[in-house]
Amino acid sequence: LRPIFPDCDPPDPAVRALAFVCIALLTFVNCWDVKWSTRVQDFFTYGKLIALATIIITGIVQLCYGHTEHFNFENTETDVTKIALSFYSGLFAYNGWNYLNFVIEELKDPHRNLPLAIFISCILVMVVYTFSIVAFHTTLSVQEVLGAEAVAVTFAEKLYGYMAWIVPVFVAMSTFGGVNGILFTSSRLFYAGAEHGQMPRLLCMISINRLTPSPAVLAMCLLSLVYLCSSDIFALINYVGFAT
Repeated sequence: LRPIFPDCDPPDPAVRALAFVCIALLTFVNCWDVKWSTRVQDFFTYGKLIALATIIITGIVQLCYGHTEHFNFENTETDVTKIALSFYSGLFAYNGWNYLNFVIEELKDPHRNLPLAIFISCILVMVVYTFSIVAFHTTLSVQEVLGAEAVAVTFAEKLYGYMAWIVPVFVAMSTFGGVNGILFTSSRLFYAGAEHGQMPRLLCMISINRLTPSPAVLAMCLLSLVYLCSSDIFALINYVGFAT
């Protein structure tokens, strides 16, 4: 929405309307064809990794130029309750492995591939995110990181000049892919629960023509739209982290 509102923050109703459109579009894709939903996931995952690789390479260049002035531990938070709460926000970034268990029925050779996928994904996420955080602090101070709505965007605005627009695009791609992944995997959780009589039987029905769990996907869509009632992303992350 930045190109439409270049001189101010996008209004909250416009942001929610765009989120509604994205959720509705991805719901349609997941109801239409499983292969299309996995292709969408692959495409946006590649976009996220390209963006993070760009940031990491930039950070390495910054380190080579000796930009380490922001690597200090002054005014470090020591309140145990705040440190514990911060884990909820941090664990959110590593929660993807959990969703793999929801699609175990659709995996080939799950006894081999599920543990392998969890191991590879967790290691990859830890390495990539750690290097990304280091890269951010080669340019941004602690105050700038805490005050930024999107740290990667602030980082890009400082270093990439007229090409800074590309990072918000990749951030949007990342969130779009994340929503698609959750719709795809969590709908299978609803399906399995209904299949075992723990949720309404309607949710274990499958589209005859498309062979997709459309009722479960639509249920996930409705619950996702409920989250649009809150615009505080950090509150939502904490709620999800506490629940899981």
